[in-house]
Amino acid sequence: MNEAIKNKMNGPNIIGGNIPLHFTRHAVQQMFQRHITEEEVKIVMRNGEVIKSYEDDKPYPSYLIFHYINNRPLHVVAANSIEDNIITIITAYEPSTDIWEDNFKARK
Repeated sequence: MNEAIKNKMNGPNIIGGNIPLHFTRHAVQQMFQRHITEEEVKIVMRNGEVIKSYEDDKPYPSYLIFHYINNRPLHVVAANSIEDNIITIITAYEPSTDIWEDNFKARK
């Protein structure tokens, strides 16, 4: 992971931190449809790897985070609101090899 991204993410600890998570309605709907639990998302947020940053996203920068849960690859997109001290979960999904390389860290 790029050190600048890592520092920005870990400033208020989007990865491995104890900042409260807020799940958008979209995230909850997608998680329900995709059989992804809140606990699984929390595990990704605690242990995952930032594979892409979207610094220009509004209203806050967002990040694509990757982690395996019981041999299941998961991607979580989260936004970091430093001012509000909260991390917003935008969506979560299981990446497809149709779109992602076999390591699920790079698009084809």
